[in-house]
Amino acid sequence: MSEGLSFPPLMSGEAVTDDALRVACNRAACGCDAGLITYRLNGAEMQGALVFAPEVPLAQAVAMLPLCGVGFQNALGALSPPEVAVQLEWDGGIRLNGASCGAFRMVASTTDPDAVPDWLIVGFTLPLYPAEDPDMAETGLNPDQTALFAEGCADVHPPALIESWARHTLHWINRWEDLGPSGLHGEWRGLVFGIDGDVSVRGQSGTFIGVDENFGMLLRNGTDTQLIPLTTLLEPAL
Repeated sequence: MSEGLSFPPLMSGEAVTDDALRVACNRAACGCDAGLITYRLNGAEMQGALVFAPEVPLAQAVAMLPLCGVGFQNALGALSPPEVAVQLEWDGGIRLNGASCGAFRMVASTTDPDAVPDWLIVGFTLPLYPAEDPDMAETGLNPDQTALFAEGCADVHPPALIESWARHTLHWINRWEDLGPSGLHGEWRGLVFGIDGDVSVRGQSGTFIGVDENFGMLLRNGTDTQLIPLTTLLEPAL
């Protein structure tokens, strides 16, 4: 039940009180239709999760993680003041005005990169209030951590953000299906945080120089370039 929220054709919504990603996993395992969005909007953070039924091997299907991130950036960018910078980290992190603000996660029915998964789910958690200061009377205690309402987005309503995320994500799904990943690559690269900088990911360190065709991270260390597949970000099924 979507509690009055509006979703595009082929998508549906279900308000939940538990972890949205966990509920989506349960629904997918029971055979729900692709396009289901579970969401939780009460409390100090909001969550959303989208169920996919991929028709390509997992190594390609995991592009839905950056795709959902781009959809989120477009959605929040359309609702927030123009001075709010929304960026994405390769591993699913969300950045508002340079500070960490929630993250995307990804779960699938299989971890075999060559198998076509029965289902794949991408979900996000976005803090609305600073964890250490729900009243936002004092900020700056953790300068690298922030929350939506602490970044000039008090007029962004969580229900409207979920609806907008659904619409913008569906737009990118259609583009990805019709035109392939090139358009998504171009849009994502303009939003990614930390590219061309030094990073440490999955126990490896180096300069983040870009991604391959399946959004695997290319990490340069001296004369060597390592590839960290996006599939390494998959979490165990909940």
